[in-house]
Amino acid sequence: MNRIRRFIDESWSELKKVSWPNRLQVRNLTILVFVISFVVGLYITAADTAFDYVIKFIAGLGA
Repeated sequence: MNRIRRFIDESWSELKKVSWPNRLQVRNLTILVFVISFVVGLYITAADTAFDYVIKFIAGLGA
């Protein structure tokens, strides 16, 4: 039981040291994550489409 209590105390102590972001930082970082996710999604879609056409061309199925 002492080990559990010590773990909780140490965890709480470490959480007090955390520099939590303010509301503006959270909003800006959330928007950044959405924008980057959208851009990466577009890139993956374009690459997948291009590879699909290349594979169909190589296989002789026509593009």
